[in-house]
Amino acid sequence: MPRPKEFDVNEVLLKAMKLFWQQGYEKTSINDLVEHLGIHRRSLYDTFGDKHQLFLQAVEVYRNFVSGRLEKIINAPSARQGLRTLFDFIIDGMEDKPPGCLVVNMSVELALRDPEVDAKARESFERTEGLITDLIRKGQENGEFTNMRDAGELAAHLHSTMLGLRVLVRTSADQKKLHRIAETALALLEV
Repeated sequence: MPRPKEFDVNEVLLKAMKLFWQQGYEKTSINDLVEHLGIHRRSLYDTFGDKHQLFLQAVEVYRNFVSGRLEKIINAPSARQGLRTLFDFIIDGMEDKPPGCLVVNMSVELALRDPEVDAKARESFERTEGLITDLIRKGQENGEFTNMRDAGELAAHLHSTMLGLRVLVRTSADQKKLHRIAETALALLEV
């Protein structure tokens, strides 16, 4: 009869998510995981499979975590406020969380050589771009934003800007500069 787990699987996945987010996949060793997660190597393998499988599970935890934040953006009082909140979320980050975006980090590090990571990244990017498109359409319908360009084209541009900002927040870039970049991107939507 298998022994009961001596740890909370969800708590361990949260810790793994944060470690991979901070250090990246390649830099995070099994020893780092065992030490940071506070579980035995055998328990790690028995519960999560190998490092790659643990990473993919941690990415799912991250995506669910971020989805909760995106709900607030979708339900913002105005489309402009929703997009501004999204930019602020990207630039200012969250307390006690690493800067940047785990999905962007994993894409840059692994997507070209790992089809599973590439698929997860594309799915996340498509979901985010779809959210931005919906917000722009909402803004176009209520007169907040220009109708001179297609909402999808504008969303693709804004999303590209957001991806760049997600990389820059992991550097020593000045946050005031990053907010100016966001304001310039939002200015493209003006009527």
